[in-house]
Amino acid sequence: MKIERFAVSLLVLLLFSQTLFAQQKRPLTHQDYDQWESLGSQKISKNGQWVGFQVNPQDGDGRIEIFSFKNPNQRQLIPRGQSYLFTPDDKFAVGKIGVEKDTLYALKLKKTKKDDLPADSLFIYNLAENKLEKLPRVKSFATPEEAGSWVAIHFEKEKKEKTSKETETDSTKKVEKQKKTDGTLLRVRKLDGSVSYDFERVKSYGFSKNGEFLQYQLAEEDTLDNAAIYILNLASGESRLISEGMTSYSDVTFSPQAKYLAYVSTDDSTKAKKPYYSLFITESKGGEVEELVTKGSEGPMANGIVSADGNIRFSEDETRLFFGVSPDYVDYGYENDTTILDEDRVSLDIWGWQDSEIQPMQLKNKSREEKFSYLATIDLATDKITQLADLEVKNVSLESKIEREFGIAWTDAPYRINYSWDVQIGRDLYLVDFKTGSKTLIEKDVSGFPSISPEGKYLYWYDSRDSSWVAYNLAQKSKINLTKDLPFAFYEELHDSPSLPGSYGSAGWLAGDEAFLVYDRFDIWKIDPKSPAAAVNLTQGAGRKTNTVFRRQDLDREERSIDPKSQLLLTAFNEQTKDAGYFMGSFDGKSTPKQLIMSAHRYFGLTKAEESTEVILNKSTYAESPDLYLADLTFKNLKKVSNLNPQQAGVNWGSVELVDYLTNDGEPLQGLLFKPENFDASKKYPMMVYFYERNSDGLHNYRSPAPSASTINIPYFVSNDYLVFVPDIKYDLGLPGPSAYNCIIPGVQSLIARGYVDADNMAIQGQSWGGYQVAYLITQTNMFKAAGAGAPVVNMTSAYGGIRWGTGMSRMFQYEQTQSRIGGTLWEKPVYYIENSPLFFMDRVKTPVLIMHNDEDGSVPWYQGIEMFMALKRLNQPAWLLQYNGEDHNLVQRKNRKDLSVRLSQFFDHYLKGAPAPLWMSEGLPAVQKGKTLKYELEQ
Repeated sequence: MKIERFAVSLLVLLLFSQTLFAQQKRPLTHQDYDQWESLGSQKISKNGQWVGFQVNPQDGDGRIEIFSFKNPNQRQLIPRGQSYLFTPDDKFAVGKIGVEKDTLYALKLKKTKKDDLPADSLFIYNLAENKLEKLPRVKSFATPEEAGSWVAIHFEKEKKEKTSKETETDSTKKVEKQKKTDGTLLRVRKLDGSVSYDFERVKSYGFSKNGEFLQYQLAEEDTLDNAAIYILNLASGESRLISEGMTSYSDVTFSPQAKYLAYVSTDDSTKAKKPYYSLFITESKGGEVEELVTKGSEGPMANGIVSADGNIRFSEDETRLFFGVSPDYVDYGYENDTTILDEDRVSLDIWGWQDSEIQPMQLKNKSREEKFSYLATIDLATDKITQLADLEVKNVSLESKIEREFGIAWTDAPYRINYSWDVQIGRDLYLVDFKTGSKTLIEKDVSGFPSISPEGKYLYWYDSRDSSWVAYNLAQKSKINLTKDLPFAFYEELHDSPSLPGSYGSAGWLAGDEAFLVYDRFDIWKIDPKSPAAAVNLTQGAGRKTNTVFRRQDLDREERSIDPKSQLLLTAFNEQTKDAGYFMGSFDGKSTPKQLIMSAHRYFGLTKAEESTEVILNKSTYAESPDLYLADLTFKNLKKVSNLNPQQAGVNWGSVELVDYLTNDGEPLQGLLFKPENFDASKKYPMMVYFYERNSDGLHNYRSPAPSASTINIPYFVSNDYLVFVPDIKYDLGLPGPSAYNCIIPGVQSLIARGYVDADNMAIQGQSWGGYQVAYLITQTNMFKAAGAGAPVVNMTSAYGGIRWGTGMSRMFQYEQTQSRIGGTLWEKPVYYIENSPLFFMDRVKTPVLIMHNDEDGSVPWYQGIEMFMALKRLNQPAWLLQYNGEDHNLVQRKNRKDLSVRLSQFFDHYLKGAPAPLWMSEGLPAVQKGKTLKYELEQ
């Protein structure tokens, strides 16, 4: 008995000490954001022996850490390390070192000239010898992609001397003027420093993939026409002049095995309205430069000329070259009429009902259309030029590796006029022959985005209209429905908008195009196009039986097709519990997947070494930063090798739990409830409610304290003794507002019933679609003491006919097909538009509202926030509108994000915690005080 009493006493003491420690932890402040860290540039060498990652604070200087996979405790730290890579031979790490941010900031405050500011440096780290070398004032660097032990280092311009250099000649002083050029020093050297070549006034450069050659371009010097392009043979050190004296060189490209170098060039003036370019080629090892295509060449489309905006590509066997053609410049007369003053030129946009795209969208895409190039190809054995894309069928898709003599061509021009209200338009699909340019129609009005199978036997795509995966047998010219006879749906089962549902995706093709791997909601199917009905469920239905989503984990970034003898590693995610992990499956489908690891975490970022079984991955929970772990494909011994945010240990952080509840319609839903770390169920807590469609799958996501782009930062509010509830929402078509009410309010009420929510001090906040739902809810209930609505649509009738200025698209599609979910036009369903528009019911609002809507919002019309504010002002209801000048839908500038974070916390603290109001709320910020004060000060 004494032992039991001692154990109980000890347990009570431990619990008391843990509670006391939690109470002693401080809450997050707005000053904490800058130091909060995240990982970036996670890499593992090809041989799996070396690992690196970058640690970045939100504002400040980061670092790179590099270490051996077998001995991660001994590592090289590189302060201010930025972009880096492991070299193809796995012997070096090469990267940049940035300038100390505080130093740079102080110099900018002193108005230091740009040329006098410090520049980045380069580091070269010898992995085996643990030697670090640094080079100053580096602009950029490169190494070969696939092989070779070389690095090219492009330096910044040398700092100008304060006094001119002088030379004496016959007692006469002559001043040497520094010649003007955009080029700077390029140093090409062996990574170990044993061989080095320097080239002056280099403008750009690039290695061949195999590391045998480097091309570099010289910039012009003063007014001389001495721009040039060279090839450096890295084995011999010979640098060969390819061309000199042209106005520009662009799109310089080596063929896959570096047999050829091709480029586009012109000697026309840079002021020419439409310079005439030519396409050139030469053999990398030597030989004459050949002008393949120029103005007037036979083959390109009528009035077509070589485009400088195309993208040169070679076929994998280096027998064919692809390039872009653009229409010749057309002088319409008015533009070049020198008898008209600029002030007298007419500037207008004409909106025509017959236009395929409305004027705002045309203007948004104007630059892209002006630079659009039509794909053509040339047979390098015969020099025959074949035009592939043309004015009728503009789009030709090339594979990542071009190994066949055909490709996919398509056009949506016949259906484009409907795009303003139907974003799921079809496209006419063709097969284009690279030898002849002829196009064979596959199908008109295809709903989907076709691809070519790895062996070129099939085209395949997801047909959203038929909710099926289909294939087209190229030899038999027949279409095959791959999934119609299978017992489960291959469309998104939870899809709840008037648009056509998408698919769950696919895993790719087995070698030889023998079978196609495709996903349903939970499981993976192997489908032989010759016999689709005999498809095999590779996961044996285990996913659906256990609510676990299985997906194939890609282990080879260069993979074209899947080797059926390889391992079938699966990611796993349980939709009910939100647990995640990895399983091992089989390609024969004869056994259920075997669990390797499954836990209450989020796993992501898995990367396998190319030549070994070592992997790196991230693992997180709400309370655990997504640190980097080392493992092999058994996942038996995960080793944590990063330690993000140690300062979190001293912060009142919090926890999250999954909440199950029923909607007003009796449907089961889930939500996330975030609690402070020192949570006491006997107390009453103010509660924030945030929502945006479905979020519960993010149970184990780590959420960093960060200044707000538009929404509340959950860790900040939780740390400051708020509960935060994030409910899921399912929508009924035509009823987005009532659907939000039916899902959110029951979830809130279920938490109130638990006894620890202060029902008199609750608030809601959301942005964009969430902002709309906030605006709607406060017209339906007064249960919330305050509300925050970012970029809210409050009047669907006025927004319906507006423009999304970010894309130039009409907003009609959003209401008829997608997020707003009305499912019809304004004249077909006027009552739905009005009943779902909060503006028409603003007289019911009794909740103080903080609105944010910015004057450069390209997604939701800025006037929507104004309409809401003006209605509430007219009704004499407390409302504030934050308008950040020059900002878009969500804040981009960090200074503005910090400002919004302060105002959000002050607003909700005032209403939910009784804190004094800040002066910007009680007094406002008159225009005459703009830029002079922020008025964060609290009322006395």
